[in-house]
Amino acid sequence: MHNGHIVVLESDELIRNLLERWLAEAGYSVQAGDAGGRGGQDAPRLVIANVSSPQGAAAFIASLHAAYSTAPILLLSARFRSGLSGSAKAARQLGARKVLPKPFTREELLAAVRESVEDGNG
Repeated sequence: MHNGHIVVLESDELIRNLLERWLAEAGYSVQAGDAGGRGGQDAPRLVIANVSSPQGAAAFIASLHAAYSTAPILLLSARFRSGLSGSAKAARQLGARKVLPKPFTREELLAAVRESVEDGNG
């Protein structure tokens, strides 16, 4: 089963490896990316990016939109701790599909990925 590929932008190697394993187990191919968007040839189905701080996030997200124009963006952040309603508001304000607060479980990640990809297709 191949669900398409996902670009992962996560500087913490342990977290990146964990994300890559969970996504691969769910049938996605994973590519480590960069904010410049120079990864594979195919447009990714989703871009997962860590945001270390809400301050300055807007410029980072704008660069992701420029690099991966057709892909929805799922943000990971330990800085958004105001619950899911606060995360949804932050995602809208930042122009991302969703913000997933850290820490998160495998199930929470995969649910957020499915939701982001499905919203992107419909």
